[in-house]
Amino acid sequence: MRVLVTNDDGIYAEGIERLAESLGRIADITVVAPEVERSAVGHAITLSHPLRVEEVRKHGRFFGYAVNGTPADCVKIGISAIMDEKPDAVFSGINPGSNTGTNTIYSGTVSAAIEGSILGCCSVAISQTRVGDVSYDYAAGLAARLLRTLAEKDFPEVLLNVNVPPVPAEEIRGIRLTRQGKKQFREYFDKRQDPAGRTYYWLTGELIDPEEGPDVDSVAIRDGYVSITPIHYNLTDEKLFEKLKDWTFES
Repeated sequence: MRVLVTNDDGIYAEGIERLAESLGRIADITVVAPEVERSAVGHAITLSHPLRVEEVRKHGRFFGYAVNGTPADCVKIGISAIMDEKPDAVFSGINPGSNTGTNTIYSGTVSAAIEGSILGCCSVAISQTRVGDVSYDYAAGLAARLLRTLAEKDFPEVLLNVNVPPVPAEEIRGIRLTRQGKKQFREYFDKRQDPAGRTYYWLTGELIDPEEGPDVDSVAIRDGYVSITPIHYNLTDEKLFEKLKDWTFES
C-alpha cells in the first residue's frame, strides 16, 4: 500500500508524526506537508510564486518533504511530482482540534483530503477534537484501522472526514456515521491598539451549535463517539437544481 500523508499544521507538528508512525507500520508512506502551519487556509493553492521542496529529518532519519505552500499544494505536488506512483490513499492529519460543521469549509486538513479525492485517491481527514490532556494514541490507531478497511474494499474513491472525541480511549463509546452539521461561530472582531497606537482587529466569537440528532457530527463528538462523515467536493445543490428547471431566465 502506498499512502501520502499530509496536514495543515506543518511538517513539524506532533499530529502528523504520530499519523506517519502509525500508518508507516502497515504501508509505504510518503510525507509531504507545509513547512509551517497553514491552518484554516481552506482549499487555497499557490499560483503567484514557485513552490520549494526541502527534505526534513526527524530523530536522525529522513521523515518527509516540507513545501512552502498550502495543504492542497502539498497533495498536488506530492502526487504529481514527488511520488513515483499514484498513492492508494491520502491521509491528512492528525489535526489538533475538531473539523465539524461549517469549520469543515475552512479547514486545511479537510481541504488536503479533498484535493486527494479530486486527484482520484481514496482520502481521509482525521482530527483529534482536543489535545493536551488527551493523546493522539487512539486517533493514530484508528487511522491504521481505517486504512486496513479501505484496503479490504480495494481503495474505493471515498472521502471521509473523521473526528475523534476529546476523551481518553477507554471512554470512547463507539463510531457513528454522521452528516456535516451547521455548527457555527457567532463572530465578532475585537478592536485593539498596538504599542504604536495603530488599530488592529482580532477575530473571535462564541460557538453556536443549534442542531440535535445522533447523526450530526458535533453531536456525536459531544456524546463521546467518533464521527465519520462522508463528504464530497461537488457543490451542486441538486434539490435547487430541480426547482430551477421550472424557472424562466432571461438571456
